[in-house]
Amino acid sequence: MRHEVSELGTVLGVWAHPDDEVYLSAGLMALARDAGRRVVCVTATLGERGTGDPAQWPPARLAAVRAHEQRASLAVLGVTEHHVLGLPDGDCAEHPADDAVARLVAIIEQVRPDTILTFGPDGFTGHADHQAVSRWATAARALAAPEARLLYATTTDDFLHRWQHVYDRLDVFLADGLPARTPPELLSLHLALDGELADRKLVALRAQATQTAALVAMLGEQTMRDWCATEAFVDAAHATGRAWATWRPAVPADYAAWDHQC
Repeated sequence: MRHEVSELGTVLGVWAHPDDEVYLSAGLMALARDAGRRVVCVTATLGERGTGDPAQWPPARLAAVRAHEQRASLAVLGVTEHHVLGLPDGDCAEHPADDAVARLVAIIEQVRPDTILTFGPDGFTGHADHQAVSRWATAARALAAPEARLLYATTTDDFLHRWQHVYDRLDVFLADGLPARTPPELLSLHLALDGELADRKLVALRAQATQTAALVAMLGEQTMRDWCATEAFVDAAHATGRAWATWRPAVPADYAAWDHQC
């Protein structure tokens, strides 16, 4: 596992909201940093609508707090390079794609990544922001670094079956049929975190308390730790052209505290 991650070279993650990166790639980022690799994170929005209680957490306040939380979370993983595009939370699908892609191209040209991480075309949960970021990152990589490896976050039927009892308690997926499953033989990277690494990811998750405290309280620390201890990625070359199905775009809303799941 450590050897596979060390071979990824310089890693650039492109995500929609603070906490997407930690749920889907915290173990990968920590392992890469431990191996001396450069890891850079890009977040499209500040997640200012990521609350079920907008009266207590008006957008400006939540954005400021989530920015602090994300810095603390990334610090746990050893990641110090972070770019925020500052786009409106929930409205990425309406933002001009040319502008977003151009800004990502500039970052890619500066970072010169060997590996780019992002959502698959399904957006994992079906979130419209996730889907837009996937399109932008895919297009920016094609323009600025076509030689870089592009990995989409994914999951498997076995994982979903194992954790169905958790999903039954949560309203996670925003379109029917989600998430897209990848057959194990097509996975490009499959990390099973344990011991110190799983604990470290839990600490990084807890650092983003406005999004995770209620979920940890609901599930318990051990279940949260174990549920989030698997990370899986598929090469875009393998995913592109597959029958992803037609996803119903998510409608932007005032999101619950845990709608960006592992």
